[in-house]
Amino acid sequence: MALLESSLNGLPRRQGKVRDVYDLGGDRLLIVATDRISAFDWILPTGIPDKGRVLTALSAFWFGRLKFNHHLISTNLDDSGLALDTATRNDLEGRSMIVKKAEVFPFECVVRGYLAGSGWKEYQAKGTVCGERLPVGLVESSRLEPPLFTPATKAESGHDENVPFSRMQEALGAARGLAEEIRTISLDAYTDARTYAESSGLILADTKFELGWIPDAVGRRSLGFVDEVLTPDSSRYWPLEAYTPGRPQASFDKQYVRDWLETKSWDKSSPPPPLPPDIVARTRDKYIDAYEILTGKTFPWK
Repeated sequence: MALLESSLNGLPRRQGKVRDVYDLGGDRLLIVATDRISAFDWILPTGIPDKGRVLTALSAFWFGRLKFNHHLISTNLDDSGLALDTATRNDLEGRSMIVKKAEVFPFECVVRGYLAGSGWKEYQAKGTVCGERLPVGLVESSRLEPPLFTPATKAESGHDENVPFSRMQEALGAARGLAEEIRTISLDAYTDARTYAESSGLILADTKFELGWIPDAVGRRSLGFVDEVLTPDSSRYWPLEAYTPGRPQASFDKQYVRDWLETKSWDKSSPPPPLPPDIVARTRDKYIDAYEILTGKTFPWK
């Protein structure tokens, strides 16, 4: 059964499209990845069972593998200090991260290694991606060398807005070197992850990171990754063996959901329809496949 909403009485909570975030007091938060799924800027009425567990497990995997600072403290519920009844513990097990509070920058740090999605549409129309001129003659799904850093402003609802790098520099004020550092860290992390993913049989086509100032034990702060990293919700993964430039690629995310919704008479302006069981099952399988291919482990809740 999908968990669409968590509940912890007495703790302040804020909700995103997928995550419920609780304030544990002091310098810690509890982030619970639910099984909610969104498409076309709507949260769907049907969840994908264990999707939140895949996101949590893959984020923990990548936080541990990448050699960069991050906010994750633990995925062990015992480290939360909460007294949980059995039912609540069962709901939260495997989908919870205890993290350090961070001052998060108001930008999505998008890295594109292949020409796909909105980037491909812009290139077809203008020969650019996020305003950056690219070589003539590229085709859909072409590999980009070097990868592109294309920041976007965060939207509480609706689409994030792609912005020039100069706008990111201006928004971060006098510390203009900070934007360059964020760009460098994002590109380095993507390059490391892309190399690893390819060794596992997947192409990491693009991803989006969130970064912020993370405090340490003595009150200093340093730049690091927050929220999720390199999951099928934040990244586009393709099977390496089937990769063929010049067409769309199969993906390990919610594409089944988008494709099914496109066949319906839904106008995208009113509440979306519930998903049928076969679409739910196929989408769940794709998320689990991504976890198992990248980690080399069997998904614990399979």
